[in-house]
Amino acid sequence: MPKPVNSTKAFEDAAEGSPSERYVLRLYVAGSTPKSTSAVQALKAICEEHLKGRYKLQVVDVYQQPVLARDEQIVAVPTLVKHLPLPMRRILGDLSNKQRVLLGLDLKPDRHDKKRPKKKA
Repeated sequence: MPKPVNSTKAFEDAAEGSPSERYVLRLYVAGSTPKSTSAVQALKAICEEHLKGRYKLQVVDVYQQPVLARDEQIVAVPTLVKHLPLPMRRILGDLSNKQRVLLGLDLKPDRHDKKRPKKKA
């Protein structure tokens, strides 16, 4: 008798993408300001936790490489652009909200990362 297939698990695995799928990310920052430094640190921590060995991250200082920022039509910093896997996505502003960044990268947030609803008194 064939083994039953867990279609929910198969769907979730497909939605998460292939575990070997490579991510190509470009983070636009403005100099070495505290906001820029914080964005780089937060993104590197998320990538190391969820994409270890499967990502390429390029940090672009818009003051040093304004042509790249112009070509990508960057109007605010920090801005994270996910080039691959498709679809391309942009995440603007603060990258310290881990769930928001994971959703923007099309990654499934961990259950432990979700905030618990407050109990009514």
